[in-house]
Amino acid sequence: PRADRVFLSCAPFAGPQIIVSVYGPDFFGNDVVRGYGTVHIPFTPGRHTRTIAMFVPESTSELQKFTSWFTGRRPEFTDPKVVAQGEGREVTRVRSQGFMTISFNVV
Repeated sequence: PRADRVFLSCAPFAGPQIIVSVYGPDFFGNDVVRGYGTVHIPFTPGRHTRTIAMFVPESTSELQKFTSWFTGRRPEFTDPKVVAQGEGREVTRVRSQGFMTISFNVV
């Protein structure tokens, strides 16, 4: 898998964040989402290491899961800001997809 889509977001009162979208091939060779995650950027100078918990959206029914697997079109967020904001995510079904470690060198 590769993290080819990285966004920088600044939510109100939360500070700047990095939003990571990781994509990789599935069984049929389709490029599908492997995980989303976000982390706040540290403000203090020095080297910082952060671990990002990754998650992926899931279909709500067994029929939708089978259809998305069969067609190769899995659920994914259209707007990357959804990952950084908590608003509206309480109704989204997600599955944990591991962790990613990121290092910052802040001057």
